[in-house]
Amino acid sequence: MTYRRGSLAVQRQVGVREAAEHVGRSVGSGIREVAAAFLAQQPFLVVGAADEGGRLWASQLTGPPGFVRATGSHRITVTGAPGEGDPLAGVLATPGTAVGTIALDPRTRRRMRLNGVVDRGAEGAAGFSIEAEQVFSNCPKYLQKRHPLALEPEGGGVERRGGVLDPDQEGFVRSADTFFVATTAEGGVEASHRGGFPGFVEVHSPYELSWPDYPGNAMFLTLGNLVSDPRAGLLFPHWESGALLQLSGRARTEYGADGGRTVRFTVDAVVESRHPGRLRWSGPEYSPANPPLAPAPGGDHRGSTTR
Repeated sequence: MTYRRGSLAVQRQVGVREAAEHVGRSVGSGIREVAAAFLAQQPFLVVGAADEGGRLWASQLTGPPGFVRATGSHRITVTGAPGEGDPLAGVLATPGTAVGTIALDPRTRRRMRLNGVVDRGAEGAAGFSIEAEQVFSNCPKYLQKRHPLALEPEGGGVERRGGVLDPDQEGFVRSADTFFVATTAEGGVEASHRGGFPGFVEVHSPYELSWPDYPGNAMFLTLGNLVSDPRAGLLFPHWESGALLQLSGRARTEYGADGGRTVRFTVDAVVESRHPGRLRWSGPEYSPANPPLAPAPGGDHRGSTTR
């Protein structure tokens, strides 16, 4: 894998260039048989891309298993499209759109990432195909285990739009144990996962969030992109109801004297929705890799138990 300039800079700063080179050898452009079989089993796909105005967003597409499938050694086809009013509803049918995708299976704590470009829109039914440029898997760290309850075929639509978080949406974020982040640099887009105990994402104001950057695979694709381009899109799924909270804004990484890293995100736009085809899942079995959170005011040790 050829890393972008931002990722190389972060790898050098953190001192993991050798490890990153080793991990990068596992990244290819082809879709192996095991990856194709994994995709065919998934009921949702997270897609990151820029809208017509250049804002970056992450969105979730859903369908019965098989709605995402490999249709060639370097191509996947998605049958379906974002819901009406979704910020990416128009661009995913536009050839040449750079996209980053992640397929995550909460049942098995497995995930697969595929980055590329839309090579054609749908022929007939709604959907699109992606020509793959990078295909790789990630470890199961920080993934909460869940079991599917239902795929709701009816109802939905955008419920709220705004430029900052309202109090209910702030609560939505504070209770999250999982979100997805889309970033971009040098013409490419990444979609990645972040997880932890509820409260690992802090809300500092209606327009500012932060979260710790936990140790990962040493590639630093997301943080590297932010070095070159601060645009980012966040997707917070409400697993039990199927609601989605999408944020678009700008992010930066702060490095602590102790070696810790914190990402700070400034909100520019907010979309809250319940799309048709929304998925509902069980409550979480928290990942054993989740770091404990600092005690909350009053001595409540957040994240100290699992269920």
